[in-house]
Amino acid sequence: MIRRPGLATALALGAAMLSAQTSPPPSAPAGAPGPGGGFGGRELQRQTGQRFADNCGGCHGAPGTAGRAPNLFDQRLLSSRSDDELFRTISRGVEGAEMPAFGEILPSDQIWQLVAWLRLEADNKQPRPQFVADPNGAVIASERQRFRIEVVAQGLETPWGLAFLPDGRLLVTERPGRLRIVDRLINGAGRLLPDPVAGTPAVWARQDGGLMDVAVDPDFRRNGWIYLSLAELKPGYPIPPAPDPKPGERPPNHPSMTVILRGRINDRGEWADSQVLFRAPLDRYTPSGVHYGSRLAFDPQGRLLFTVGERGDMKNAQDLSTPLGKLHRINRDGSIPADNPFVNRPGAVPSILSWGHRNPQGLAFDAAGRLWEAEHGPSGGDEINLIQPGANYGWGIVSMGIQPGISAREAPGLVPPVAYYTPTIAPSGIALYRGTRYPGWNGNLLVAALSGQHLRRLVLDGTRITQQEVLFKAYGRVRAVTTGPDGLIYVLLQRPTGEGTGQPLSASTPGLVIRLVPLP
Repeated sequence: MIRRPGLATALALGAAMLSAQTSPPPSAPAGAPGPGGGFGGRELQRQTGQRFADNCGGCHGAPGTAGRAPNLFDQRLLSSRSDDELFRTISRGVEGAEMPAFGEILPSDQIWQLVAWLRLEADNKQPRPQFVADPNGAVIASERQRFRIEVVAQGLETPWGLAFLPDGRLLVTERPGRLRIVDRLINGAGRLLPDPVAGTPAVWARQDGGLMDVAVDPDFRRNGWIYLSLAELKPGYPIPPAPDPKPGERPPNHPSMTVILRGRINDRGEWADSQVLFRAPLDRYTPSGVHYGSRLAFDPQGRLLFTVGERGDMKNAQDLSTPLGKLHRINRDGSIPADNPFVNRPGAVPSILSWGHRNPQGLAFDAAGRLWEAEHGPSGGDEINLIQPGANYGWGIVSMGIQPGISAREAPGLVPPVAYYTPTIAPSGIALYRGTRYPGWNGNLLVAALSGQHLRRLVLDGTRITQQEVLFKAYGRVRAVTTGPDGLIYVLLQRPTGEGTGQPLSASTPGLVIRLVPLP
């Protein structure tokens, strides 16, 4: 993790850039593997590894092997040095040693790629935590708080989002398309109702798509509105006949897109009064099955915020005429707030609040009303950002990770992340804890990590992150986190997927809801 300064400076520089840049940047160089990188990131990592072997391996050895020079894959060495320090050492060389100044041999973008590659490779050599399928009863002594884990609901299928109703019931989305209810949570052990809410909208449940986040209206007691984000098949699209996929083969994808809607649950437990609040133009639907974004939040004025990923094409993030790769702000009825930054910009989507995003999956406001955001990077380069209206966060032009077609880590007018992570942790839902049940955590930002398989605590000091702690890991992918009406922290877990599990990252997996019970 590296903290980055300069938010105010970048925003000031951004004003001039934003006044002119409404079209996408030039496409990636010839030979780049697709607009969003696709599997080209793996090829770039392979090329970077070969560059290390050609230039460095003779002295430093290879991953898992020793050389006569220091082992650059030693986690202790890497954790004691920032990316900037590693870059300077590689660029300038080491006086009195065999290491030359590689800044005279390699361009700076290739040196930055080497820095990221070293961290990725070192992490790949680390043993993965042993998965614990049942964390119930586990007692954890973190730096500032002891707590016990209680499982309050299980038997869920790929849970994605969660939100409490005022009466203490918990709404949980399952990616295949079900909205579930957990009751008896407050002063009770919890019970997952056997039947999902009937009649929820159809979803496109392929790869990363499906039913995703859920949010409860700030005035729910008065109006009963519940908000959902989901992936839908392009309206009117006829699915062509296709043979059944072979075992292990993914079925074909078809044009889909993130949709935001609201509705109510009636007295019979049915979804009712459904209203679409956001639907992209049909020509923006794409067969890509990744980067839907889809996180929901309400700002202090009660307006609805939602994220839409760039759907695997990084050019979208730099194009104000498309809603893809953006953070959006609308009124709760779907209308556009008059003070949105691009509401009067010809050709710009008026709901855009900020742009230059890849796949944002976390939103949370702190006590001062500042908006924090978490998003997935490519190979490394996951980000924690502090959002300002109209700001450009750079995806498609800059990245702290390894991405074909991107060679810069910073540029004038682009806001750098407050923190970034290489190797990846895949940050998902985030929540700002405010309360007294965990006195040492008040005002801290909690970050759910998917590939990192942990819950992370970030200590904030205004606009800075001053300390970080992993609260727990080994219980699977951590998808979302929230605080309940009882002041306790509730977390969504999924069984691990990806490398070493025999399942793709997008596989449907069992999930559960846990809560953290503070202990003296």
